[in-house]
Amino acid sequence: MSNRELSVNIAGILLKNPVTTASGTFGSGREFSEFVDLNKLGAVTVKGVASVPWKGNNTPRIAETYGGMLNSVGLQNPGADYFIENDIPFLRQYNTKIIVNICGHTIEEYCQVAEKLSNADIDLLELNISCPNVTEGGITFGTQPKMAEKVVSEVKKYAKQPLIVKLTPNVTDITEIAKAAVCGGADAISLINTLQGMKIDIHKRKPILANKIGGFSGPAIKPVAVRMVYETAKAVDVPIIGMGGICNGEDAIEFIMAGATAVAIGTANFLNPTATIETIEEIQKYMELYDIKDINDIRGIID
Repeated sequence: MSNRELSVNIAGILLKNPVTTASGTFGSGREFSEFVDLNKLGAVTVKGVASVPWKGNNTPRIAETYGGMLNSVGLQNPGADYFIENDIPFLRQYNTKIIVNICGHTIEEYCQVAEKLSNADIDLLELNISCPNVTEGGITFGTQPKMAEKVVSEVKKYAKQPLIVKLTPNVTDITEIAKAAVCGGADAISLINTLQGMKIDIHKRKPILANKIGGFSGPAIKPVAVRMVYETAKAVDVPIIGMGGICNGEDAIEFIMAGATAVAIGTANFLNPTATIETIEEIQKYMELYDIKDINDIRGIID
């Protein structure tokens, strides 16, 4: 039994270790539960939940790329009512925290899902502000500071759980969006969401994805993600969940040293279903190797 302290605090919620899953890559945990002991995870972050069922985008909507993948799934989900009735009871069988990613096309839709989940047995909400704002001509909520602050402040009126705000990297200055989210009431920040990418089939002479452009994730984006976590940690004083290309313990430590309190593993789950558990074990081995008693002691040590 190791005497290393791996627990971390995200907005008053104690996670037994700093590893969770990235929304959209782990479903509700049900799909991975035969490969992964969910009890061992710091938290399970579930796929995006909307106030009503979302159909998602047309296929093909997944493409493998060098160093990662593209997706344009479109946040397909069965809606908040189904999630509350079916997925929460399943996850509560396990000794892990539940983080629910919420999405919407409009501020009203975000508020509706936050309200539906306000009395649900979950631990944290993660607000995905990478969705396009339909009423503003499709501008993504998370690309303009004023809009980011507005949606966060409105959702905070309905959210009873601590609110994590998930940031898009598709901006000029990530710190401006992070500051705006915190001004709006964000209790924590998670980043990065996917970069925008495209892949073309040169033989068919058309894009591989039906939507043409999709979200780019995987190891190739890690240096960008580490840089953005580092910058955000210097700019705001709330816990950060870092993500973007994390595949193992060394990757996770890198994010923590850059300033992340916790980390989320996404694309790696598709390649290696046990990536989360292996990462936890590798973090522990790293701490033993360098005689680190508490994981929080190395957080943000990079000047």
